[in-house]
Amino acid sequence: MTFEAFALSDPGCVRSNNEDYFISDSESGIFILADGMGGANAGEYAARLSAETLYEFLLEPANRDAPEALERGFLQVNATVREAAGTNPDLEGMGTTLLVARVTRNIGEGCIQISSVGDSRAYLCSNGDLSLLTEDQTWVAEVGARLGLSDDALKKHPMRHVLTMAVGSSEDLRVFSRNVEMKSSDQILLCSDGLHGVLTEKTLGETLHSEKTLPEKCHYLVEAAKSAGGPDNVTVVLIQLV
Repeated sequence: MTFEAFALSDPGCVRSNNEDYFISDSESGIFILADGMGGANAGEYAARLSAETLYEFLLEPANRDAPEALERGFLQVNATVREAAGTNPDLEGMGTTLLVARVTRNIGEGCIQISSVGDSRAYLCSNGDLSLLTEDQTWVAEVGARLGLSDDALKKHPMRHVLTMAVGSSEDLRVFSRNVEMKSSDQILLCSDGLHGVLTEKTLGETLHSEKTLPEKCHYLVEAAKSAGGPDNVTVVLIQLV
């Protein structure tokens, strides 16, 4: 089972710094995306600390092919971020989304594990069909939609950017996890809300289904998000089973 991958991150058109952080390692089969939040440079630090802590945890021999290691890894990352915030006033209140796609031999050939906290998303593109693999942990998804508010109202609501769960925000962490079976040429897209909050799923699906190479697809998506205003940092990690 061989995977190819390409990743790209851009500050966007409004923000001067980039609080997104990614790790894309085809050799180990570990792909991570984090979208940080917090004052000054705290969000940037939280994203990097979370991604690197989880990456090192998953590389440990005892965790390398253990299916349950992801949830334990998220809990360790959460504790690490909270400890860092508690010992440095400049980092107080920092947090981050955290999304990982991981290949492990113990869950089946062509199968990949997905786990997430926050609103960074994973999509599967198979035979031209795009499907969302994750669930947004946001006020819009968990409260606003259940109140029956229209899509237009939700897009303009003052709570539209509020996360209901983030790494570092509390001791209790709700981790969304699932296993995804992939076929040859299937693609998984990991992205921050700077992409999925700006571009339609139709655009995402058409781009992934195009004849472009993985780097071309990533560059196209980032530039499309920037052309649409680029209000936030934009990060894409694209993985393909070959």
